[in-house]
Amino acid sequence: MTETTKTHVILLSCGSFNPITKGHIHMFEKARDHLHKTGRFIVIGGIISPVHDSYGKPGLVSSRHRLIMCQLAVQSSDWVRVDPWECYQDTWQTTCSVLEHHRDLMKRVTGCILSNVNSPSTTPVIGQPQNETRPIYQNTNITDNKPTAIKLLGKVSESLGKICCVRPHIDRFTFVDENANLGTAMRYEEIELRILLLCGSDLLESFCIPGLWKESDMEVIVGDFGIVVVPRDNADTERIMNHSSVLRKYKDNIIVVKDDMNHPMSIVSSTKSRLALQHGDGHVVDYLSQPVIDYILQSQLYINTSG
Repeated sequence: MTETTKTHVILLSCGSFNPITKGHIHMFEKARDHLHKTGRFIVIGGIISPVHDSYGKPGLVSSRHRLIMCQLAVQSSDWVRVDPWECYQDTWQTTCSVLEHHRDLMKRVTGCILSNVNSPSTTPVIGQPQNETRPIYQNTNITDNKPTAIKLLGKVSESLGKICCVRPHIDRFTFVDENANLGTAMRYEEIELRILLLCGSDLLESFCIPGLWKESDMEVIVGDFGIVVVPRDNADTERIMNHSSVLRKYKDNIIVVKDDMNHPMSIVSSTKSRLALQHGDGHVVDYLSQPVIDYILQSQLYINTSG
């Protein structure tokens, strides 16, 4: 398959990230590697979406802190970014609504590109900043000016709140060369784009708990979007899927990453990280990146908190 015929994927991970761990980042990397090895997918970006403060989980620190920690954790990544939309809403959002938001956002923004084709010199193209203020969640380490799929995702985030247009009814998306409005020759590339929910086997297992998830939401999450699962703690994903009628129904939409169950990152969790911080356990350096640890200590987070 050529690059244009492969399915282009954005991996979206929802969760508390309380705090974000090396295990979370490892999950993105393993998922991308696995999808690329199938020969059917190209991962063009990853999105971390921390949960709203009103989620109500005991010990959940302010989203302001969690967003900063997430940004610190991905500051060296050229393909994973942090998105604050979920945190900035008036109340807690379901995973289904977060997926739908990002799907609709991608359709709206790419629709604007379609409307730019006939007048590139007067209509803003994705990525053209209207001011120099950069949000804290935006990665600023990309210096290469060559148009890439990864940079196109960055341009989507950079254009939040700046583009208003009617969303067209399309299933495939057309991207325009980033320099189209600078008078250079335009290059068009039609690709198939999907947003997949990235999660651990613990979230997959939660689908089997009666009453925890709305069945209609599960139908959308697994049936319409699809899931990439990175197993943890030697979880038997086949057994988990057989315990849910929805998971069995959409089994082909669930991609299980064949990871090394003995990899040290497979047992890292936010809970273990918080306990290590509370007990002054030096192993916290195995769980969290140094910038995140420094921020936690500076802000005195989790030190005297249980949960």
